[in-house]
Amino acid sequence: MDTLDLLLHPVRLRIVHALSSGETRTTSELCEHLPDVPKTTVYRHVGLLAEADVLEVADEQRVHGAVERHYRLRRDRTKIDDEATASMSLDDHRRGFAAAMASLLAEFNAYLDTEGADPLADKVGYRQGVVWLSPDEVDDMVAELGALLAAKWRNEPAPGRSPHLLSAIFFPTPSNS
Repeated sequence: MDTLDLLLHPVRLRIVHALSSGETRTTSELCEHLPDVPKTTVYRHVGLLAEADVLEVADEQRVHGAVERHYRLRRDRTKIDDEATASMSLDDHRRGFAAAMASLLAEFNAYLDTEGADPLADKVGYRQGVVWLSPDEVDDMVAELGALLAAKWRNEPAPGRSPHLLSAIFFPTPSNS
């Protein structure tokens, strides 16, 4: 299975999100993090991600006669580069977008189901707006946003920090002019 097929799946995307903080987790812990996904499904997708070296075993220990593995995400294996993106068909893009939206919806619902969820206090945002840009302005905006976000993506877990899921969606719309 290639990287596109591997990552363009809502459950595997959620597993990648769950491990993106750099922490290690067991499959049982991932099942707790994804309570709406059947355990057998989580185990199957963890197996696929591990087989493809997207997840690596950080530690193993015997628990009640079974081997319990702690997995760590290999971030370098979760990138869909420009070459792979260029090779995607329109249907691949549809499938990828649908997987991303399904994953995002599941993560948002999990947040809302958390005791004490407070979208206002947590500064939850989901706004849309249309901006009119020339091709040069698109390039500038993408570069500026990329630089801003790159600095934050390098943050490591630390006291006072909590993980936040950021999803950027950007595409041209038909103009009515």
